[in-house]
Amino acid sequence: MRMEPVIANRIFHRISGLCLMIFPFMLLTGFLLHPDLFSFQLVRTPDQLVANFHHQWMFHVGHLIVSFSIPFITVAIFFFTLKLTGKGFRHGLIGGALALLGATALGLDKGSLCLVLSGFDTLPESQFQQLTPYLQVLIDKKGLLVVNWLFILLPLGFILQIVGLIRQELMAKTSGVLTIVGLMLLINPDIEIISTVGAILMIVGLVPLGWKYYRQPSLAAPSKN
Repeated sequence: MRMEPVIANRIFHRISGLCLMIFPFMLLTGFLLHPDLFSFQLVRTPDQLVANFHHQWMFHVGHLIVSFSIPFITVAIFFFTLKLTGKGFRHGLIGGALALLGATALGLDKGSLCLVLSGFDTLPESQFQQLTPYLQVLIDKKGLLVVNWLFILLPLGFILQIVGLIRQELMAKTSGVLTIVGLMLLINPDIEIISTVGAILMIVGLVPLGWKYYRQPSLAAPSKN
């Protein structure tokens, strides 16, 4: 059965609107579940990393939630790329490519921090203690783990797309600036309270836009939100 283009477009806008509203809350939840939320101390040693994740189910669940936010983020990236056809075309295309690459790296990063560390957490204590010194390779991102640093392209690419949305008058400047500041705060050395503030700003900036598209999917270019 062939779906009418108008209906397909409305469904796509509704789904995209939902994704724009959902993924910032998933990021916020993941950050809030971190057991060392209010610490400004950087994790540089295996003992510090162990203190964060060993027998800390919230650590693993938080990273898992962030991992599952990636499909929602990907839909949002594609949505912005398709909407940016005017003044923001280059911002949408280049920003989308960078953000998708960054989203892939984020998935790899959370996979190593969530899945691998949760597996280590099931080891008998004697075996776990023998393993602990080798966790330094995760902290230093040795070998191909260095690819995980590419996650920084996700907020940078998304920022480019937000600039394009503002230029094309698809997003109000106030919401756009709040979202950009929130994305910039995500670029930090794993200080969760800073990331939490960034996620809150993203919620304030993106949720109204997502609600606009979900509630009125026929809108081609909502210039105010």
